[in-house]
Amino acid sequence: MLGLINDFLWSRILVIILIGLGVWFTVASRFVQFRYFIRMFRILGSGRLFTRNQDGHLSSFQALILSVAGRVGGGNIAGVAVAITLGGPGAVFWMWIVGLIGMATSFIECTLGQAYKQAAPDGTYRGGPAFYITYGLGERWKWLSGTFSVLLLITYAFGFNGAQSYAVSVSLHDAFGIPVIVLAIGLAAVVGVIIAGGIKRIAQIADVLVPVMALGYMALALVVLVMNFHAIPAAFLMIFKSAFGLEPAVGGGIGAAIAMGVRRGLFSNEAGLGSAPNIAAVAEVPHPASQGIVQAFSVFIDTLVICSCTAFIILLGNVYQSGAGEMTGVALAQESMASYLGEWGRIFVSLAMMLFGFTTIIYNSYLGENSLVWFCSHRGILVVYRVLVVILCGWGATSDLGTVFAFADLTMGMLALVNLFALILLIKPALRLIRDYDRQVAGGIAEPVFDVAAFAQPGINREIWQKSTQQFKSIATSTDKRT
Repeated sequence: MLGLINDFLWSRILVIILIGLGVWFTVASRFVQFRYFIRMFRILGSGRLFTRNQDGHLSSFQALILSVAGRVGGGNIAGVAVAITLGGPGAVFWMWIVGLIGMATSFIECTLGQAYKQAAPDGTYRGGPAFYITYGLGERWKWLSGTFSVLLLITYAFGFNGAQSYAVSVSLHDAFGIPVIVLAIGLAAVVGVIIAGGIKRIAQIADVLVPVMALGYMALALVVLVMNFHAIPAAFLMIFKSAFGLEPAVGGGIGAAIAMGVRRGLFSNEAGLGSAPNIAAVAEVPHPASQGIVQAFSVFIDTLVICSCTAFIILLGNVYQSGAGEMTGVALAQESMASYLGEWGRIFVSLAMMLFGFTTIIYNSYLGENSLVWFCSHRGILVVYRVLVVILCGWGATSDLGTVFAFADLTMGMLALVNLFALILLIKPALRLIRDYDRQVAGGIAEPVFDVAAFAQPGINREIWQKSTQQFKSIATSTDKRT
């Protein structure tokens, strides 16, 4: 029953809504993901955004790393393999399209997440859909914020964390033969130590793990591309022909290619689901739109880069082409990598699955904590929550929680509907923020700064933004003097 409901929700309702709104956001923002694509790299290259400021808040770069940690998971390996198996190579093309459209959606929701952030008792920032619904739409919409927070807690902290724990334990067991019970205890202990330190410790761990796992996976994919350089044009041609039904159906034909590509792309990059704004809000940045640009870049990294790595690892080899009909998911990716690099290639894919899953667990744990804090920030409640997460990670590592995961898929779909409804209602302030950023860029300002005094929008915390504005203007002035 859950499978039927999820199939209808994701293959009919949400696909249409997410794609439709993504196109609308792209046009309304004047194709912001393309206009500022080069600027994504320039913002990341700004030294002031790589380090914490004097108050210890996270930087824009650290928020990006956390978002990548959450977006890049098992779906980038197993999910892509499933999409190719069921939808054919053309699914990759539609996955790229969804990624490009999703960049605009992520830009809108993460810009709003930054704009409506609030200060937490521990000095950090918190924000996300629950916050921009309450503060952007007003108290009468607080019930919708509560609904979103409950769905976020159930979906990520409990549902997906159990499934990710299982994926991590299976990957390590397959690679090294370690008993599952030992892995369960070890995973629970490590997760407990990390999440006990809050968002700052999670960011410290992600700073190390995410670049290692992402760059390592891309480096190995590059090795495969170099080894099979002559076959790359044929692979692209196969993707495009399959996407438009111009070759004999491999998988389920053009309809399946579109459905699987769109669905896997949305599942992977999470644009519009309301998860990324929770992370986008924790950073200290000069302008809300600058974090929107950086977060749009994380969608590009996830879908256009990491997912493409898996796709070409599969399509350039002979495992998929030889018709490994019963082989799908991570097994297809492992076997494809082994065909290039031998047994250690299979082990590498298992390790990549483990790292991707582990970073997603700590990301999901923070999302759940952020949703819980919206209701109650009492220290005792947070401790109980963290203990429950640790227990679930240990239990999930030893159990295939298929039903729990299916239920989480359902609540995630409902989560997306709530968030997208809020984005529609808040599109006007979002576009005002974009125009303010555009105006400063057009005026030759290298690093636009948000002047909250000139932005008469209710719900935005003026104290936070006045302090940020003064700080970044001071940094810019001192930088100019040194120059």
